[in-house]
Amino acid sequence: MIKNILDEKGVERALTRIAHEIADKNKGVEDVVILGIPTRGVHIAKRLRDIFKAIEGVILPVGSVDATLYRDDIGMKQDQPTLKEMDIPVSIENKKIVIVDDVLFTGRTIRAAMNVIMD
Repeated sequence: MIKNILDEKGVERALTRIAHEIADKNKGVEDVVILGIPTRGVHIAKRLRDIFKAIEGVILPVGSVDATLYRDDIGMKQDQPTLKEMDIPVSIENKKIVIVDDVLFTGRTIRAAMNVIMD
């Protein structure tokens, strides 16, 4: 049995709350860059950008970070990994980076994305 947890309006409310939390914790959104993990993390990152434009009046830079080759389980999979998009539109030096993904399970992808950014 499939059960919907959030409908479209519920997702929008949740993303709005997340945007407010990011702005509150960082005392604004200056120096914030949003990087989505392909594919759906990039779509969510763009939705967050639109929400920040509405609530803060600022258009934040949004890009993508592909962590495929940095995952610690890369050798465990039978299929060869395929690289996805990688686009970091601004210098991230001295910036506050928000990494966005659509699924959090073991944390491997987020950790790998942090390693990509550090490199």
